[in-house]
Amino acid sequence: MRNARSSRAYHIMMLPAMLLLLVFSIAPMSGIVIAFEKFVPAKGIFRSKWVGLNNFKYMFNQPDSWQVLSNTVIIAVSKIVLNLVVPVIVALLLNEIRSRRFKRTVQTIVYLPHFLSWVILGGILTNVLSLDGIVNRLLQALGMQPVLFLASNATFRPVVIITDVWKEFGFGSVIYLAAITGINETLYEAAEMDGANRMQRVLHVTLPGIMPTVVLMATLSLGNVLNAGFEQIFTLYNPMVYSTGDIIDTYVHRTGLVNAQYGLATAVGLLKSVVSMVLIAGSYKLAEKTVNYRIF
Repeated sequence: MRNARSSRAYHIMMLPAMLLLLVFSIAPMSGIVIAFEKFVPAKGIFRSKWVGLNNFKYMFNQPDSWQVLSNTVIIAVSKIVLNLVVPVIVALLLNEIRSRRFKRTVQTIVYLPHFLSWVILGGILTNVLSLDGIVNRLLQALGMQPVLFLASNATFRPVVIITDVWKEFGFGSVIYLAAITGINETLYEAAEMDGANRMQRVLHVTLPGIMPTVVLMATLSLGNVLNAGFEQIFTLYNPMVYSTGDIIDTYVHRTGLVNAQYGLATAVGLLKSVVSMVLIAGSYKLAEKTVNYRIF
């Protein structure tokens, strides 16, 4: 009771956030039942016909369901890998810059795209990568044929992955730069006294020093294997690239809101949420075992 009285102010501060969580996250979970119904909006949840697992069976029997799943995994895994490797390389390079002013300028420039939404960036990329955009004009000036970057199955997926890495690697590099500042300076001095050059100090002091952070970020990112980036792909894709660019989230949006197959869309979304929850729980357990990282 004594602890409850002393922490009453903190509980009151948490109350608005808990109410928002209850209203917008917990209460809407009652709509999961739509995944097991032939939902008709006019009848509502309680009067729609119960079909059990038929929506899930129909989902797996669809010819494009496995294609959507493979697209999601390929795009998401590619983003996870590159969003780990590229920020580490950039952080190591920035750490070797001697001029603080130049280092901060570069760091600010590469960090800015993180704050822009995909609605804005999607419009910019659509114009830049169009047939008469600056990229194709440059290719034509070099004597090359124009490329349908956002309307070709051969180029759409690489464009999605590369632009996502371009947007987020600045934020990731800040995390690793912060980890680098925590490395003991005496390790660099000892390596220099042993005759290690700059590259050797990077490979044998800096990189091992930030490796726990890299492992932690890699482990925590495992929960995003089925999150390929709805906002980005929704603003960039079109029916011509469905075979390589359609992911679970866009499939759910098109099936539920466009084609009005609410039960099927809910079933797909529910299955993704369950798998993502298992992956997130497993990634946090793995993080606890590898780098002793715990939330609870």
